[in-house]
Amino acid sequence: MADVKEIVLTFSCQDQRGLVARVASLFAERGYNITESSQFEDTDRRRFFMRTVLDCPAGVNIEDINSLFTPVAEQYQMDWKISDTACKPKVLIAVSQWGHCLNSLLNSWKNGSLPIDIVGVVSNHNVMQSLTEWYDLPFYHLPITADTKPQQEAAIWQLMQDRQADCLVLARYMQILSDDLCRKLEGRAINIHHSFLPGFKGAKPYHQAYERGVKLIGATAHFVTADLDEGPIIEQAVERVSHVNSPEGMAEIGRDIEAVVLNRALRWHAEHRVLLNGTKTVVFSR
Repeated sequence: MADVKEIVLTFSCQDQRGLVARVASLFAERGYNITESSQFEDTDRRRFFMRTVLDCPAGVNIEDINSLFTPVAEQYQMDWKISDTACKPKVLIAVSQWGHCLNSLLNSWKNGSLPIDIVGVVSNHNVMQSLTEWYDLPFYHLPITADTKPQQEAAIWQLMQDRQADCLVLARYMQILSDDLCRKLEGRAINIHHSFLPGFKGAKPYHQAYERGVKLIGATAHFVTADLDEGPIIEQAVERVSHVNSPEGMAEIGRDIEAVVLNRALRWHAEHRVLLNGTKTVVFSR
């Protein structure tokens, strides 16, 4: 197993006295150097969250580090993960007929600002095939009907296995995933919703917003769950609009926001900055 130069440790557990000192001293005594650390206590739940980046001493691998930390994790009953920063998460992107989010992700990936490894793009339409192939990525056209939904989702799940994808990103993929697939992808699927949740759900959200005379529109990136558009929120953004904006104008502004929000949410997820906290998230953004 290859040596590891830098790791990210993330964990959550019930808050206890001396917890941070215990973790810091464990690594300091063995030659690790903390280069970044963030922490948060949910006082309502008495739950503690921490993300720490460590430079590793020479000659250690991920198995060594896991073995080192396991006794502490068990002592404090942690939900925890240690990740090698050199290993970028593999991402499969799902899209339908709108390409603004897909194009933003592909461009950020290509220029190196998004720390992921895109393993392909899957779609129920072939509209985005030429864009995907321009980036030299495989495109998987999987049409869907009400009768073929189980088979189509099985094909997506198989693609996840075949491509060893860590995460599925719904970049304006306009199909509702089944409860079964949502359960399989728990904590591993991110969706961009074309509104500032909660509100204006369903079809034509910008038309609904226009009819109500809203002054702010936005977008929401969240984890996918079986409860439609109710998954833990990772990131949101809004833009001010007024009576002069048409529904089409609002939609255009909204598309720009969607691309930014999804890109940001995926970056934070890839950098292990997002920790689940029940129906919410703790995001150690920078």
